[in-house]
Parts: sequence; C-alpha cells; structure tokens
Amino acid sequence: MERSGESAVIEAGGLGYEIILPPCIAEKVPATPGERVTLEIYSVVNLDGNTGHFTYYGFTNAVEREFFEALLTVASIGPRSAARAFSAPMSTIADAIDRGDYAFLKRLPGIGQQKARDIVAKLQGKVARFLLIRDAPAAPPAPIPDFADEALAVLLQLGYKRSEGEAMIRTTLESDATIADAERLLAEIYRGKAKDSA
Repeated sequence: MERSGESAVIEAGGLGYEIILPPCIAEKVPATPGERVTLEIYSVVNLDGNTGHFTYYGFTNAVEREFFEALLTVASIGPRSAARAFSAPMSTIADAIDRGDYAFLKRLPGIGQQKARDIVAKLQGKVARFLLIRDAPAAPPAPIPDFADEALAVLLQLGYKRSEGEAMIRTTLESDATIADAERLLAEIYRGKAKDSA
C-alpha cells in the first residue's frame, strides 16, 4: 500500500488499484509505504462511449461505506461530492443531518445551501445507526508476561498499588525488551525510580 494525500495505491493479486479515500478516512489509513491495510471498497463504473473504467472509494469499515452509500441516495450528490463531503467523522455528519444543522453541512467541502437541504430532506430520521458509531476505544494494554506477575507480587508487598506496580512494570519492559526474569525486572524498576528521584 502506498498513500498519497487522499488516494492510495493498493496491491491485490499482483495488480495495483488506485483507491480514493474521503478526507476523514485518509487520516486513519497508514501512510507508510508497503504497510498492509484492509479496506471496504465501493466501486463506480464510469462509462465513456463504448468504454468504461472503475473508480474505487475506500473505507476502514463496512459502516463507513454504508454511510457513503446513504449520501449517494441524495439525488444531487455524486460519488466524488460524497467523498469530498466526508471530511468530518461520520457520527458528526450524521448528527448534523439528524438535527437539520444546515450551517454545519454547508461547511463540508462541496456542499452548499441547496445540497445541505437535499441531504436533510432525504436522510433526516434515517441515520440513527451512524449516530451510534464513535471513535474506536483505545486498545487494551498488552498483558504483562508471566515472570512479571512475580515482580508485581513483590511490589504489592512493598505497599505499591496494583495500578502503580503494573504501570512501572510496563514502562520498564517497554524501555528494555531484553528483560526476561523477575529479578532483573525489579532491579531495573529500582534503577528507574532512583534516577527519577535523583
């Protein structure tokens, strides 16, 4: 995968496909070349005389793609307009639609007064499932390794709270991934605390 601005080139089956990413989606897609990424794709066939070509729009999950499809049910909104307008989080746009907030909708790229009215007229009262989507919660911290349980028990005996002990263990293990036993882990925690208090 290689991302440039609001488009990305994805390799699949040995072929490269250019994917248009709405602004709000592009922010969530890694920009590191070669990084693996999974996208939900919405494809549009563009006919030109006897020939045609596909344009692909990418989303990080199926609900975002469904929201994009909902925008396309508005007669005055085409795929490129919908992609440009998708510049704020989905739940924020859906909330504005549900409340009939024309002022907010008009601020979206490519959406003027008339399109804002068209969007509200078509979708108000039909976006409840998109309102429920919020930013994904932070991933839970990785479990501490088995040998760290022994170190944690010692810290608890010394009067530290569990949350304090776990935080010290995580910080120490993150700073030195070669630690592989409780004895060394405790020694490094002690060194870190001595350095902090110096």
